[in-house]
Amino acid sequence: MPSFDIVSELDLMEVENGFNQARKELAQRFDFKGTATDLERQQDGSILLKANSEGRAEAAYGVLLEKLAKRGVPLEGLDPQKLEPAAGGHVRQLLKLKKGIKQEDAKKIVLRVKESGLKVQAAIQGEAVRITGKKRDDLQAVMQLVRGAGLGIPIAFQNFRD
Repeated sequence: MPSFDIVSELDLMEVENGFNQARKELAQRFDFKGTATDLERQQDGSILLKANSEGRAEAAYGVLLEKLAKRGVPLEGLDPQKLEPAAGGHVRQLLKLKKGIKQEDAKKIVLRVKESGLKVQAAIQGEAVRITGKKRDDLQAVMQLVRGAGLGIPIAFQNFRD
């Protein structure tokens, strides 16, 4: 029986490439010269944005979003935290990367699939949702349904088996 998994994960190589491009642009741009604006990768994979003012932090965040979007990284995968004051009048912001489908999002996906009336089964398996059906067309219809659902998380389809 054909099946596939719905997962929520980012392409970490593309995130790294976009991060490096944003750092390079921040180092070269005239309006960021001489400021303490910088991006750092953390051990857990999140990104730390440092700046000397809120305006510069927002501009640096915009540069990062632009570079990630050009690399094809879904921006729903970023979870920006609040701007926090740091030492010396600077500000910092942590940008976490979302990974895995939370239980409530998985339940929403299963509910949408059941309400669609397609002849498929949906099962939550950890941080993924497995969809199983007899026809490939039904599975592709589920893919379209989930893409159009607007869940606010990056969605990927993996492990398609015929």
